[in-house]
Amino acid sequence: MEWKKLQNGSDIRGVASGDGATLTPDVMRRIGGAFAVWLADRRGRPSEALTVSVGRDSRLTGPALMSALMDGMASAGVRVLDFGLASTPAMFMSTVTPGFDCDGAVMLTASHLPPERNGCKFFTAGGGLDKADITELLAGAERLATPSATGTGAVVATDFMHVYAAQLVTLIRRGVAHPEHPQEPLRGVHVVVDAGNGAGGFFVDRVLQPLGADTRGSQFLEPDGHFPNHVPNPEHPDAMASLSHAVLEHRADFGIIFDPDVDRAAAVEATGREIHRNRLVALAAAMVLRAHPGTTVVTDSITSDGLSTFIETDLGGIHHRFRRGYRNVINEALRLNAEGQACWLAIETSGHAALKENHFLDDGAFLVAKLLIELARARREGRDLADLIAGLREPVESREFRVPVLASDFAGLGARVIDALRERAVTEPGWSVVPDTHEGVRVSCRDPLEQGWFLLRLSLHDPVLPLNIESEVEGGVHRIGLRLRRFLEDFEGLDLATLPDESRS
Repeated sequence: MEWKKLQNGSDIRGVASGDGATLTPDVMRRIGGAFAVWLADRRGRPSEALTVSVGRDSRLTGPALMSALMDGMASAGVRVLDFGLASTPAMFMSTVTPGFDCDGAVMLTASHLPPERNGCKFFTAGGGLDKADITELLAGAERLATPSATGTGAVVATDFMHVYAAQLVTLIRRGVAHPEHPQEPLRGVHVVVDAGNGAGGFFVDRVLQPLGADTRGSQFLEPDGHFPNHVPNPEHPDAMASLSHAVLEHRADFGIIFDPDVDRAAAVEATGREIHRNRLVALAAAMVLRAHPGTTVVTDSITSDGLSTFIETDLGGIHHRFRRGYRNVINEALRLNAEGQACWLAIETSGHAALKENHFLDDGAFLVAKLLIELARARREGRDLADLIAGLREPVESREFRVPVLASDFAGLGARVIDALRERAVTEPGWSVVPDTHEGVRVSCRDPLEQGWFLLRLSLHDPVLPLNIESEVEGGVHRIGLRLRRFLEDFEGLDLATLPDESRS
């Protein structure tokens, strides 16, 4: 068993079913015992004095793995709260909600990954665990042959989701402050929800309906770990197309889509137009900068030039790009605030959005609640939600390519490619390297036939070089990609099949 391979940045992930399973009940039992030891050390209290909440998404392997994890903690004397089907943000909120104040929380999820995968996200009241914490936790699990039973902790079935949902309902009621029907501020608003057969179905009956919203046409609300309808990922074109179709078919005012554990979200306007990636970042930034003028917005590295102009020129804020990875952008926002630079929003184009007012927790349901507040206000004032981002300049073309790195030392080869490209871009006509991108190499392409930019970086976890290209002219992405292909052909160990080539000119 190679315990280190279970680490996925600040999470644990592995194969949970089939002959090659790495995340088995025995492994989870040891991880539970190790988390009890780790948490007792951090809290300065014996494990018998700790309370930890545990929840899961809809994956088929969730119940068995969750049972084993709780057994591992209970064997160490921890009092365990079994939340059952839950969302990742709700797990964190159990550590800061009065009356619960859990010492720690664990969510079993693998986000949008295939059904055979599963994993864990860990929290304390200080936020999610960092990469170094997960490394230490897995090392402890490897040393722990069986959880040491210093006592027997109770496992208590607990419905926390109604508490978490009630927090969202209160947030929206206060935010809209409807003068005529304050308890049902979404009365007359038709909202379609796509939960992707994950854990987000609660948003319909526990949040929207108590607020008076019409939820006809909502789809895939039933938890199903096979994810039979579409990839449960707000970034996936099929998922967004499905939601857009539902909004148009049912003539809804708004559409919402969650990933399986509800820490990410995207939306669709009444016209069927998608609000995700740069448009979602722009909308969140517009709301935050209206409340906190001049604040910094931290995003991942692949956001567009048009977004930067919108945040800094139209909104008067500061756009700070940083490395991909939701923990990376959140930690960068925390660092800036600690150094005295006000930052109220950290957001990835993937849909992870963390607001300072909400503990810098990446919470898809909280972001959606803020969007619904703005939607209700806009309708009352005769505006559209999209009016907030009317000034956003969007590219004519935008595409992401993924270049597999076939070499055994994929990280080494990827680094050499990026370094060589950085040097080459200096001499390429019309190209210039954009400084301070924090990962990979970003190049501005000023050639009249290209008019755009690209970013080549090494994936956080996979042997892949993701390549993002945007252009302000038709055909620009193809021309930029073709120039890059000619450069990359000099390197052995790269699979360039997905890139533009002369035959597709």
